[in-house]
Amino acid sequence: MQNNRIIMGTVVCVMLLAACEQAPDASTSDDSTHVESKENGSNTEHTDTDTNENDTSEKNNVPLKDEDSSSEAGLKEAYQTKLVDSKQETERLEAADSSTYALKKVENDRWDIWDELLNDIYGVLKERLSPEEMEQLREKQRNWIEFRDDRALEASQKYEGGTQEHLEYVAVLANLTEERCYELVEDYMK
Repeated sequence: MQNNRIIMGTVVCVMLLAACEQAPDASTSDDSTHVESKENGSNTEHTDTDTNENDTSEKNNVPLKDEDSSSEAGLKEAYQTKLVDSKQETERLEAADSSTYALKKVENDRWDIWDELLNDIYGVLKERLSPEEMEQLREKQRNWIEFRDDRALEASQKYEGGTQEHLEYVAVLANLTEERCYELVEDYMK
């Protein structure tokens, strides 16, 4: 049991390190939020970079700030489109074969897609919400991360010690992260 947790934690840490190499440097952001995942010791990091008022996100071509309030509706629509695109992207993922390794890769890829979008949404909300609203969201997000990790661990324990344990863990992370993306867009984007 302890060995499986160590292995699972190591795998997740390696995945996060690989993702961090591709992410922008968070050390320059004074308002970064780092939330410790209690199960696997990994950090879930939300960062945003300094931008001008009318900059757009290079990756997503979505306005980050705009003085026109009608752009708020456009922003929500843009992110609703991103949700649909991400859903379609994850549905196209297929395992190379029926091995547990191949299935784990698909679930890890699904989680990466949804986690990247979640961080993107969170970053935009950080720019858009008032400081009070953002503080409330930050606390809710910390609680959600704890909830997500607990549910993933609980679901994986039915396969404790088996080859399906990590697969179930990551599948639940992906599913809950997908749901959270939809919630944040629906509840916080105007």
